[in-house]
Amino acid sequence: MNDAQIQLVQDSFAKVVPIKDAAAEIFYTDLFETAPMVKPYFANTDIKDQGAKLMATLGVVVNGLRDLDKIVPVAQQLAIRHVDYGVKAEDYDSVGASLLRTLEKGLGDGFTDEVKEAWAVAYTTLAGVMKDAAYPEIPAAEVIEASAKKPFWKFWA
Repeated sequence: MNDAQIQLVQDSFAKVVPIKDAAAEIFYTDLFETAPMVKPYFANTDIKDQGAKLMATLGVVVNGLRDLDKIVPVAQQLAIRHVDYGVKAEDYDSVGASLLRTLEKGLGDGFTDEVKEAWAVAYTTLAGVMKDAAYPEIPAAEVIEASAKKPFWKFWA
């Protein structure tokens, strides 16, 4: 990510913070509608609490984009824990697409092509690190090839 992209992500997320509860609701509604196979991961979860955790985690990540050395190990541990919930590598694409649709709805006209691209780069970077940590048995070449065929943001379009 370059500095301009980091700034776009941080500035746009600052506009989401005041509507974080609504944004979390939009996100999970979208995710469950477009990727129903992930819903069982949340069977015993209070979705409102989960939404608060999601927004808090996004805040930490967004604020840490200029210091990836600090957030990458935390993201890797989070990804490894998600394997225990049944999360699969391909689920990251569904999450990324729902995130972009949520941002589009929440930001309205503020969700420009440049903002979309910045978020896509940020998410792809972090999701790649997380998948590498959680699924080391999947050769990186396969992940790159799968992403090249249909990057997660194409699910959004």
